[in-house]
Amino acid sequence: MLFKQILYLAHWVIKLDIPTFISFLKYARKKCNRTKIGIMIDIAYCVLRYKISIMDYFQFGFYTLDKEERNKYVGSPWIEEYQAKVNPKSENYLLHNKVKFLEVYAPFIKRSYATLADFQQKNDSAMKVLHNKSGKIVLKSFYGEGGHGIEIIPTRDLGTKAVIEHLKPTGNDFVEECIIQHRDLARLSPSAINTVRIVTQLHNNNQVDIIITVLRISVISVVDNLSAGNFAAPINPLTGIVEGPGIYSDITKPDVFIHPITGIDIVGFKIPYWKEVVQMAKDAALHNKKNRSIGWDIAITDDGPVLIEGNHNWGKLLQMPIRKGLKPVLNTFLQTLSNGQ
Repeated sequence: MLFKQILYLAHWVIKLDIPTFISFLKYARKKCNRTKIGIMIDIAYCVLRYKISIMDYFQFGFYTLDKEERNKYVGSPWIEEYQAKVNPKSENYLLHNKVKFLEVYAPFIKRSYATLADFQQKNDSAMKVLHNKSGKIVLKSFYGEGGHGIEIIPTRDLGTKAVIEHLKPTGNDFVEECIIQHRDLARLSPSAINTVRIVTQLHNNNQVDIIITVLRISVISVVDNLSAGNFAAPINPLTGIVEGPGIYSDITKPDVFIHPITGIDIVGFKIPYWKEVVQMAKDAALHNKKNRSIGWDIAITDDGPVLIEGNHNWGKLLQMPIRKGLKPVLNTFLQTLSNGQ
């Protein structure tokens, strides 16, 4: 048992981003007024005791939490085990493969798309995307994650050959119509489509619980992902109003109360079409019932919500903006599933 624990700790040490670790360690020292050695001993204890990663320790603020609060947070290994149970590998490909997702969840998509093969054949799907009303297209990979590799280009004077030439060098293999986001969200942050992330849990009796509602906000990036240096803010699930500041995954950055580029207040921002957004997430959760815990990314246009994608591995870092651990909620959900509820 001891040997297994040592291997577990060594795994996270090997994967450690040293510059970020040093930066986070200095920040934590100032916040909790403890020595580096004291914090590092506590890190080792928490990694083994609570099944978290070293970075989880900092990002969930374990250096200021008591035992009771620490035990509520789910770290990397725990969330992976949980999602493997509720979103089995035999079914989560529907979410992992973006084109398959677009096919299965077609009623909620409301935009055109085409694959590299469609452009090579110059078929109707390719032509429809190329001449969409937004005047832009989004280049993606079937299996891309975290917004990596996404490219947005204007379609003016663009032919199928040019699209193919853009796709091949980047490894991208399909194209979507670019969404024109709601005017209020464009005023908040115009550099990217700012999406709502809603995590749903589907019970055996078809009850859909919503456990996370956050707004992902771009700073100056073409995507809104936290991994691209952006921030996320908690949304009140009943009112659709942002009820807390934006949080970066980099703990050394301050909470965001005012957008650094546009100057618009984050706290108090009202999400357009909130009731419709929530309903879309619930309807999508019921559309295919084999994956039970999904993080839905929903964009909002002047005409209402549009489903972007569903994530079977929706991310432990969502505990940061909502400022609470999800283990009690997730454990309760597992219990209801095992009881047939």
